[in-house]
Amino acid sequence: MTDLHRLSIREMAEGLKSAQFSSRELTQHYLDRIAKLDDRVNSYVTVTPEYALAQADAADNLLKNGTAGTLAGVPLAHKDIFCTQGIKTSAGSKMLDNFISPYDATVVAKAKAAGLVTLGKVNMDEFAMGSTSESSFYGATKNPWNLEHVPGGSSGGSAAVVAADLAPFATGTDTGGSIRQPASFCGLTGLKPTYGRVSRFGMIAFASSLDQGGPMARSAEDCAFLMNTIAGHDAKDSTSINKEVDDYVANLNATAVKGLRIGIPKQYFNVQGLDAEVKARVEESLKTLENMGAILVEIDLNMTEAYVPTYYLIAPAEASSNLSRYDGVRYGYRCENPKDILDLHKRSRSEAFGAEVQRRILIGTYALSAGYYDAYYVKAQKVRRLIQQDFLTAFENVDVIAAPSAPTTAYKIGANLSPTEMYLGDIYTLAVNLAGLPAINAPVGFDKDSLPVGLQLIGNYWSESQLLSIVHQYQQNTDWHTKRAAIAEENV
Repeated sequence: MTDLHRLSIREMAEGLKSAQFSSRELTQHYLDRIAKLDDRVNSYVTVTPEYALAQADAADNLLKNGTAGTLAGVPLAHKDIFCTQGIKTSAGSKMLDNFISPYDATVVAKAKAAGLVTLGKVNMDEFAMGSTSESSFYGATKNPWNLEHVPGGSSGGSAAVVAADLAPFATGTDTGGSIRQPASFCGLTGLKPTYGRVSRFGMIAFASSLDQGGPMARSAEDCAFLMNTIAGHDAKDSTSINKEVDDYVANLNATAVKGLRIGIPKQYFNVQGLDAEVKARVEESLKTLENMGAILVEIDLNMTEAYVPTYYLIAPAEASSNLSRYDGVRYGYRCENPKDILDLHKRSRSEAFGAEVQRRILIGTYALSAGYYDAYYVKAQKVRRLIQQDFLTAFENVDVIAAPSAPTTAYKIGANLSPTEMYLGDIYTLAVNLAGLPAINAPVGFDKDSLPVGLQLIGNYWSESQLLSIVHQYQQNTDWHTKRAAIAEENV
């Protein structure tokens, strides 16, 4: 029983069903690993052992009487941006360090209903604003492949817990690449679904027209199991789409790779700052897909230079609006001994928000202010429409579009990238959120320092099944997704 963490989600579910082990044993195995290893990774903000074991016992009862669902008894970690009833939900911020949510996010409620066991809440960049997980109030999360490097962000904790085998899979959120980039940095599979596919109810908002929840796991198959649980319409989310949900697991071999047309945007592979080893690994993965029968088609995406400036007007503007609710009055952090209401607002916000969050609030407030709203925010929304159209035109000729997930491998902790350098690191991921498209990261190798490299595949709307199927079949022909960091190989 010392190697339960090496099982796939399918193997865990089958082992629970056939009573090879109980959910309590599986859950305790992960809790023991967290207790022994996480002080080196710093991936969890809150671990919930009593709550997890109670859920495990309930799942075991369902398994015994034959009423358990597919994933009943399998452990899971939630990004600390999803509200969890009775458990702290911090969004990585001092602002919400004392916030105990009175309700569950829809994603959390669906996981509970499926019998999944919540191990705890994992670390993240403050309010999901960042690409390194260093901006968290709870300190930087470490990359399990090299503890001197970042795991990416903002879902860095979600990536790190899976890569260190401190949870079999995890929920993440993606506003500009926050599932795909940490999945790339940590050698995982991570899916950003179509906007509206997964409910945002109870997911603490950063930029409401860009945010989307999704799964992070070792393989496409593992992600498909979690997507089957969390996808679907939710009346509590006005942007949720009432559209039939695929059986993502059943469709894992449904897309034929032979004859699949993969678009290769020439602008993406000539970006200044694209690391030569990253480019080489991505091109090797595309060659593998070509050998499997895919057709590589060079395409133009002419709006590439507009991605970063457009995103960094729209996202901060929405963040400025969303974060105005944290005023020191209703819930969250409140400064001590305020002189008056203005002092209360100013000090509560300046004391509890970190530097990156303050920077984005200020940028967004400026872009929305009188005299600048039309010049900046409205113009950015018009350019956003052109970016969307650029993709739609490309999809007239290709089935999916390929790109690196990030221009480099994981940065060193404390690299102190300038805001501009960090924002430019999101060049390959931002446009997917601006257009509302689905995209997936697949691990495709390592650089000379043994840090993982990721391939991104971008699909047309509602093509999550297709993306998962392509990556699943790629993973049947490669073994990158099976590689484990040294810390993940440790038994406890």
